[in-house]
Amino acid sequence: MALASSVTVPYMAYLRVYEPLAAFPEPERSHWARYAKRDDTPTAQDEQRRALADLLPTPPVPVPVHESADAFIAVVDEVICVCPWRTRLRGWQALEALEELLPPPVLDAALPPVVRRQAATDYERWRERNPDARPWIRGAAWHIPVRWFVLFDDDEREYVPGDRSPVLRYRTPMVQARRRVARGLRTLRGSLEEGPLIDGLVDVGRWLEEFHPRSLVELDYGGLVHAVPEEWLAEDRSAAEVADGLAALREGDGERAGVAYEKLSRRWRAMRERQFAS
Repeated sequence: MALASSVTVPYMAYLRVYEPLAAFPEPERSHWARYAKRDDTPTAQDEQRRALADLLPTPPVPVPVHESADAFIAVVDEVICVCPWRTRLRGWQALEALEELLPPPVLDAALPPVVRRQAATDYERWRERNPDARPWIRGAAWHIPVRWFVLFDDDEREYVPGDRSPVLRYRTPMVQARRRVARGLRTLRGSLEEGPLIDGLVDVGRWLEEFHPRSLVELDYGGLVHAVPEEWLAEDRSAAEVADGLAALREGDGERAGVAYEKLSRRWRAMRERQFAS
């Protein structure tokens, strides 16, 4: 059942993969088939609220004790596709990333070392039993990594304005996402030196290869839509700007590529600065 609340969690965006039911072994396949028939499946905001609620106890619970039985559902050409939450695995991965982002004093105040050590021990044991596990969802706080936009075309942009629940997302078939990653990597490697942008796109490409070829890939602006004015959302064409920059690199037009990159960087720099606003 969805967690009832009027509180909006404003800062997360998501890259998700929805796999067809045929990709799941039994008995998980039957579970998701039954689950997809529900009319009260939770939203991404519900997922975030549950995660934040776990941080309120003393000591906090950075990783759920039990795996979530929830998922996001999409129907593609009458085929049910499922994106499991897998909150335990994502919780462990988020905890590892947090240790690289926050200064030790701040991290210790939010999550005491004893809590983090226990979580790390639990994760190590879990990985021994589940060596091939991977998340269906990747998240980013207060921005969207440029490499995510490489997977999509501007024609796949879906924007639904609204005061309470606006939506901005891209959806594409897995085969298109993989093709765009491969083409993007060829372009970047032919124009730039190895670096974070290329490494990040390689990582995304490897992640996509883990899933069924008939999956659906989604970039969801998630709670970011609540953090900016409607005009910002209506004018955002980040995927088009990334595509234009890559096309310029392929054509040897460094000046045009630089303009596209600067426009993109300026928009997302302004977004990230909002996290520091009072």
